[in-house]
Amino acid sequence: MNQGEANDVRRWRELLASERDAAALYSRLADIESGERRKIFEELRAIEQRHAGHWEDKLRNAGAEIPSTARASLRTWLVALAARQISTAAVLPLIERGERADAGMYDAEPDAAPGMAAEERSHARTLSRLKDEPRPTAPREIAGREGWHRTDRSGSLRAAVFGVSDGLVSNAALVMGFAGSGSSRTAILLAGIAGLLAGAFSMAAGEYVSMSSQREMYQREISLEAQEVAEKPEEEHAELVLLYRAKGLDRADAERLADRIMADPEVALDTLAREELGLDPEALGSPWSAAISSLLAFASGAVVVVVPYLFAGGTAALFVAIGIVTLALFGVGAGIGLLNGRSFLRSGLRQVIAGGLAAAVVFGVGHLIGTTVS
Repeated sequence: MNQGEANDVRRWRELLASERDAAALYSRLADIESGERRKIFEELRAIEQRHAGHWEDKLRNAGAEIPSTARASLRTWLVALAARQISTAAVLPLIERGERADAGMYDAEPDAAPGMAAEERSHARTLSRLKDEPRPTAPREIAGREGWHRTDRSGSLRAAVFGVSDGLVSNAALVMGFAGSGSSRTAILLAGIAGLLAGAFSMAAGEYVSMSSQREMYQREISLEAQEVAEKPEEEHAELVLLYRAKGLDRADAERLADRIMADPEVALDTLAREELGLDPEALGSPWSAAISSLLAFASGAVVVVVPYLFAGGTAALFVAIGIVTLALFGVGAGIGLLNGRSFLRSGLRQVIAGGLAAAVVFGVGHLIGTTVS
């Protein structure tokens, strides 16, 4: 046996050991589970055993010794023990990461059988389906009819609240810092306006870049999914079957549902984008809308502390500013509490304390600096 053949044999034995170990792990998980999930683990075990058989045949045909079936690796033993003592759900993320790391192991393997690479890539996706809790996609009509569902799935409400709160707290702290230093009304007013403009445009620019990058990433994922639907419909069909089996359907029902979805490429892409990628192709968001919304949200919060200094200065303007900022902080916090179904009083007071502390610290620093400089 020459050096090249010896290298082949060594590589085949390593691949054989890896497939046997994976089969042993899925066998243990199947023993723990029941119902449809048990069947899925048994199918994964069968795939790994078939792959192991392929490498046994390669060794046999090369006249090399086939290693006897060894005990499972320490990792497999520990993962199986954790699954039995806790739950399979607890160890699925760990197993999924391992499968994703090995997903491309056969892409450049010249001796792999046809379909082995695709089957290995599908394992991680199968485990991802199993670890996710079944969550049927509710139609928009249900969400609109049941107004008590206040979940902000798009993140726009969170961004708006964050923008107002950030503008309010940061600009109030900035103005309080100048006020504490004993600066003139003109200096305080200019600082407040500069803080408002700088913060608002900074928020807008950051949100525009962030949303643009996110949108481009999502569009790329959807385009890749569209390419897979066109070039590998069998794999995508199998993904849908596994997805719906993981949600609780039996194989026959999952097959029928996947057949109906894959019959229309547009429906298949929309379904896979929502179910596999967690994306809504019709609601990727507009970078310009996000930027303008962030700008206006920050500005609306930042302008509050500036208003008193438009009409007065000195101690009177300072106390008025403190009063309206306190009310605004409480209003923002109370609004968050109401939206989240929590106590508006507790949320409002929490916001006042957090924002008040920030402003007080900066006021103190400004006072120390002003006293030192003067």
